[in-house]
Amino acid sequence: MEDRTLAYAGSDGCLLYASVQGEGPLVLLLHGGGPDHRSLLPLAARLADEYTVALPDVRGYGRSRCADPARHTWDQYAADVVSLIDFLQTDRAVVGGTGLGGTIALRAGLSHPSRVGGLIVVSLEEIEDDEARAAETALMDRFAEVVRARGVAAGWERYLPYLQPLIANLVREALPRTDAASVAAAAATGRDRAFRDVADLASITAPTLIFAGGDPRHPARTATQAVDALQNGKLAPVGIRADLKTAEDLAKAVAPGIREFLRGHQTCGHRP
Repeated sequence: MEDRTLAYAGSDGCLLYASVQGEGPLVLLLHGGGPDHRSLLPLAARLADEYTVALPDVRGYGRSRCADPARHTWDQYAADVVSLIDFLQTDRAVVGGTGLGGTIALRAGLSHPSRVGGLIVVSLEEIEDDEARAAETALMDRFAEVVRARGVAAGWERYLPYLQPLIANLVREALPRTDAASVAAAAATGRDRAFRDVADLASITAPTLIFAGGDPRHPARTATQAVDALQNGKLAPVGIRADLKTAEDLAKAVAPGIREFLRGHQTCGHRP
C-alpha cells in the first residue's frame, strides 16, 4: 500500500507532517508521547484496505518540529487535528491514538464535536488529581531540563524502565528521528491540563472505543472509569499486555477491535 507524505500548516502556521495510506472514509491516528508516526504504520496497513488512514507526527515529534513551548498546549494539539482534517478535504473523521495521541483525540472530540465522528483510545493516559498533576509537572520540567542539557536519550533513560515493554521499545526506536529542542518544548504540556477529572469526558458525544493500558502512566482503572463517564463509551475486549513488544504486535492486538468498531459506527467523513 502506497504511503504518501503530506506537509500542512497548523492553525498557528506551524509546519506539520503526516503519512497517509489507503482510500475510503478518513481515520486519523496519533502516536504516543515519545514515538512518532512510524509506530502506527503496521496498524494503518491493516486498515488501509477500507479506509484512508492518516498518521500525523504530533507537533514536537518526528518531522513536525516545534521548539516553542508556548505552542504546545492541548487546545493547539486538538486544533492540529482539525487542520489535518481540513487539509484532507473532508468534513469529519474518526480520530484515535495511543497514550498522548489518545488524549489529543479525546480533546478534539470535546472541543470540535462536529469534526470528530468517533474516537479510539489505545492505552489511555491517567487523568491526575491536583496532587498527582503537580508531581507530573515537576517530572516534565525535569525531563525538559535533561533533554536540553544532555539530549533526548538521556531524558528518557530514567523513565523507560517503568513503562511497558511495547511503549519503551517504540520510544527507543524513534530516538534517532527526534529533535531535542522540540521534545523539550513539548514537555510544556506538563503545565497544561487536558482534563481535570474523568467526569470531564461526560461531555463527549462521539462513539468511543478504549483499550486499557497496563502501567502506572496508563492504568487500566482509568480506562474503566472513562468508559463509565462517556456518553457512548465501550471498553475493548483486549488491553495492552506486557507480552506486546513491537509496533507489529500492537497492530495485531488492536486492529480487529478497531475494524469492528469502525464497521459498527458510520462515524467517518468522506473525501469529495
